[in-house]
Amino acid sequence: MAAPAQSVVSPVQSVPPAGQDPASASSAGPWSLRHLHLELRVSFAAAGAGRLRGRARLELRCERPGGPGGAELRLDSHPSLSVSRAALLPPPGGPGDAAGQALPVESRPFTAYGSALHVTLPQAPRAGQMLTLLIDYEAGDGPGVCWLSPEQTAGKQKPYMYTQGQAVLNRSFFPCFDTPSAKFTYSATVKVPEGFTAVMSATSWEKQKDNTFVFKMSQPIPSYLIALVVGDIVSAEVGPRSRVWAEPCLIEAAKKEYDGVIEEFLVVGEKLFGPYVWGRYDILFMPPSFPFGGMENPCLTFVTPCLLAGDRSLVDVIIHEISHSWFGNLVTNASWGEFWLNEGFTMYAQRRISTEVYGLPYTCLEAATGRALLRQHMDATGEDHPLNKLRVVIEPGINPDDTYNETPYEKGYCFVSYLAHLVGNQSKFDGFLQAYVNRFKFQSITADDTLAFFLEYFPELKEKGVDTIPGFEFDRWLNTPGWPPYLPDLSPGQQLMRPAEELAELWAADGLNMEAIEAVDISGWRTYQLVYFLDQVLQKSPLPEGNVKRLSKMYPKISKAQNAELRLRWCQIVLKNNLEAEYSKVKDFLHSQGKQKYTLPLYRAMWGGSEATRALAMETFSATAPQLHVNVQNYVKKILGLGGAEA
Repeated sequence: MAAPAQSVVSPVQSVPPAGQDPASASSAGPWSLRHLHLELRVSFAAAGAGRLRGRARLELRCERPGGPGGAELRLDSHPSLSVSRAALLPPPGGPGDAAGQALPVESRPFTAYGSALHVTLPQAPRAGQMLTLLIDYEAGDGPGVCWLSPEQTAGKQKPYMYTQGQAVLNRSFFPCFDTPSAKFTYSATVKVPEGFTAVMSATSWEKQKDNTFVFKMSQPIPSYLIALVVGDIVSAEVGPRSRVWAEPCLIEAAKKEYDGVIEEFLVVGEKLFGPYVWGRYDILFMPPSFPFGGMENPCLTFVTPCLLAGDRSLVDVIIHEISHSWFGNLVTNASWGEFWLNEGFTMYAQRRISTEVYGLPYTCLEAATGRALLRQHMDATGEDHPLNKLRVVIEPGINPDDTYNETPYEKGYCFVSYLAHLVGNQSKFDGFLQAYVNRFKFQSITADDTLAFFLEYFPELKEKGVDTIPGFEFDRWLNTPGWPPYLPDLSPGQQLMRPAEELAELWAADGLNMEAIEAVDISGWRTYQLVYFLDQVLQKSPLPEGNVKRLSKMYPKISKAQNAELRLRWCQIVLKNNLEAEYSKVKDFLHSQGKQKYTLPLYRAMWGGSEATRALAMETFSATAPQLHVNVQNYVKKILGLGGAEA
């Protein structure tokens, strides 16, 4: 047996090669990763982080020999990931030790969010040479591997583990080319303790003996889309190619909420953008402490249980994640500096599907809420902030996650809408989107690739010089910070906004005109119209004495809603108007979930209010802190003056 290589930690700093994704220390580019196989064994601890013992097998091809690395291969890794051995496996069927030839491996600092694994090869490779690298490692307490105590789950009985890869976190889960520019197929064998189930973002899933699960992803994806969950979870079919996964106590609610729904959205997406290539589309309802809304892991979208409103009033939120099946997962931004290619196109696709399913007025109303969020963001940062460009320069050392904001979503949506406006015909632009997906599927691309294809697809627009129209130059869209030069027309949404604005005015009046209020029937209003109404009421708060109490009594559809978007706004109204009789609703909502988007605004509102609301904040946090994600705990501590991270 070959002697094991010693993993050395070196003080020498790694730097990304010139012309490469600045967030990756890897050899992506000179080398391509064809396939990754993971053998994982997951074990939970009595408290805190468990352990993940792994073996990664990387099948690589040398694309460009020579260069500064020579006989060296670099992988993205993390200080929390410890490597015990690296080896070069013999070619299939060839001579050599099956355990492989041990290779020197050294971990060097790279950035605050990762390190570089330098593996020394026996000799410099030649162009086209294939080799298989084996790395034995252990991980567990890195930022991409999240361990939940039973208190942080819905069932409160068993611990739970999940991974979150976007943007640069999977390097703490397995050593890899952790850049969206590199796509590869993967497979995995995962052994978990008895009484637990493992699921992954994979096209096939099989349970074998010894509580071992086998996965295969047959389509090439970037590293950030590989995801694993281990927990007490079960599934239920909700469509011909969809099932929901959840803890046993949530599965009936999940099935009832999403039965038949996903297929309708998928069919419309296929009609607009071309075939759905991923086989299954499953949804995993995460534990209540999951701090995000959703993560578009292919074949298995992770979502917050807050989407289980009980009346299907939030099912349309899943359209965004479904749209990523074409934009983001199939056609991917090559670097995080052009994240708008993932999110701007996905926002446009989401709103195209929504228009087909729910109509233009409702979609315009939803888009108006998105525009308002962009306005709030730009007012807070200043329009000329460098993050308010579509092409963001991410300097070496800067964590791409720290550049996350509304701009790639909503300004990106405006730019895609501007391209549609230049075409001037919706069905022609839909045809372009299908051709774009077909041309770049399974590839990672830049904005230059996208815009060159647009002008190639519409030669008459290229001839007109649409890319250099003064004030609307493509270069300005990409490289100049600020408000979008073009805004799509959202006026069809006015027919839903106006009644909501008028009703809010009536409720804000000194003397309530109950006859006029009762004449407005809100029973048919969908979520975003109700949200728009409540946002108007919140802006006008505090209302005259007694008005909110009467509003609560008149609209139990709002004040007793299980819909998290309505609950958030109702709780904000309760706090702004010091409606002490309903403070229990604030407490109940914060006990029921830990999503960052809902939790932080309510703590800010409580802390910025009266002595009573400050006391409520302290009491609620001391009771719920153990069930919150550690990042959210720290943000709340900061708000309450208890120390912690910036919120």
